[in-house]
Amino acid sequence: MSAMTAIMLGWDPDHREGWQFAYASAADTIRHDSVVSIRWPVSFPFVAAGADVWILLQGAHERGLLGHGTVAPSSLGTADRSADDGGSLTVDLDLLLPRGEHITESVLLDRVPGVGWDADPPSGTSLAPGDELLLRTVWAEHAPSSAFDPVTSIPGTLPTSALTRIAVNRHERDPDALRQCIAHHGTSCAVCRFNFEESYGEVGRGFIQVHHIVPGLRVDANYVLDPLTDLVPLCPNCHAMAHRRTPEPYSPAELRRLIRPSIHLEGSVVDPVELRAQEDAARILGS
Repeated sequence: MSAMTAIMLGWDPDHREGWQFAYASAADTIRHDSVVSIRWPVSFPFVAAGADVWILLQGAHERGLLGHGTVAPSSLGTADRSADDGGSLTVDLDLLLPRGEHITESVLLDRVPGVGWDADPPSGTSLAPGDELLLRTVWAEHAPSSAFDPVTSIPGTLPTSALTRIAVNRHERDPDALRQCIAHHGTSCAVCRFNFEESYGEVGRGFIQVHHIVPGLRVDANYVLDPLTDLVPLCPNCHAMAHRRTPEPYSPAELRRLIRPSIHLEGSVVDPVELRAQEDAARILGS
């Protein structure tokens, strides 16, 4: 039996007991840590680690597509079996749509007709490749992007096999902390002073990435982030260079010292009067 590459799991907001995750807590963890791991009871084996997981909202009054995740590597490619729960899967949820803004069942019926949405697909239903492609298209139209890091792919819009996942400092993704940092420091890079609005006009207004300058090795359970002193705005180039050194990134001061001085010479256009004056000066000095 081949492993499934994309499955759907049902979540019923009307049932609070048992295994079902609490939406608010899960959404808050994703907001800060990019992912939340959920142990999901299942009755099917052979789900590959890294497989896409689509979360179906199956309440009495709310029905549709709510979220996306992937099967965690800890699942080891199969449903974990135990005598007590009959089987479970670890799912890394990476995006939940805001409650009330899910992709409705009527939209899914119209755009992805190959799936029996109105028949309440059971948890573990696999998606055919063609249906998955259609679902990704609909998802990309509804999933929110990040105002602070729009160059990062929205979870679920690309196959997991096309992505390389990296660990991201949670403080560099916290929207509230980023807003405070930018309000205090502005939107020019703290290293090279590049400003997107000055270079690109309106399309660059307000865009800058934010870097957490406190090394991860120095952060413990008692650490409290100060967005004004612990975060600095960096352009994507300088931000990437900061993380070229691990585990302790380069500081903004170190990066400023590393930037090579300009190798070009400032020039200017010489008008005819100045040119004749230079020629006369050269003739006099030559004589």
